[in-house]
Amino acid sequence: MSGRLAGKKAFITGSATGIGRAAAELFSSEGAMVAVIDINESLANETVAAIEASGGKAIFVKTDITDEENVKAAVNTVNQAFDGIDILYNCAGGSIVDDAPIDTVDMDKVFDFTIGLDLKGSMLCARHILPIMKAAEGGAIVNMASVAALQGNFPAHIYSAAKGGIISFTRSLAGRYSRNNVRTNAICPGVVMSDRVKNRFGETQQKSDSAQARSVGGKMTNRHPFSVGEPIDIARIALFLASDDARMINGGIIPAEGGLSAY
Repeated sequence: MSGRLAGKKAFITGSATGIGRAAAELFSSEGAMVAVIDINESLANETVAAIEASGGKAIFVKTDITDEENVKAAVNTVNQAFDGIDILYNCAGGSIVDDAPIDTVDMDKVFDFTIGLDLKGSMLCARHILPIMKAAEGGAIVNMASVAALQGNFPAHIYSAAKGGIISFTRSLAGRYSRNNVRTNAICPGVVMSDRVKNRFGETQQKSDSAQARSVGGKMTNRHPFSVGEPIDIARIALFLASDDARMINGGIIPAEGGLSAY
């Protein structure tokens, strides 16, 4: 299969739904073998089926990315099945409705969950995949940060801290592993019209023209000067960063939020 990722093997977390699923299908269409890494078995199998129906190759490995032994086992499974891992896309993550200002947030309920999913999970995947990339003398890591890491974010203080950590983590990996020909970059989306966002905030006045601002639960998306995003918009950026087209980009923090953090 030809394409920008021809012959590459990709490990994509959170790829049962949303941005991760869009990326899994897009990476496959560009020639990559794809490991669908998620905890939701039924939806992940749908992603695999969609890829295979289009002539691609994919496997599903049920994984809790917050558990190191689980991550280690998943990486070993994929490495053996694909004979290598060239791309890590740390897409899994998210916030919960209980996130709040630091003086009122329930630390026991929110902190461990959010830091575990958004920061620890990405670190664990990188920890166990980097030795494979180093041995192969090359690879690409794409991390998922957020516009919440680029500007003061309220009331979701814990989510903002976790995604800020992703930015620093990305730069640290980029500096250390460039000598091994491993590039690491991060994407900072704004509001993306995934099913999770629609279910959480509701949906009104959505238009098919991406140049039109959409409204999800009101004024949150109206703040985006250009537009809110669709999952495929972020997946296309991840594809570019994972491909050799982006070989001069390392340690990049890429805003993908319709200009929200620029104004």
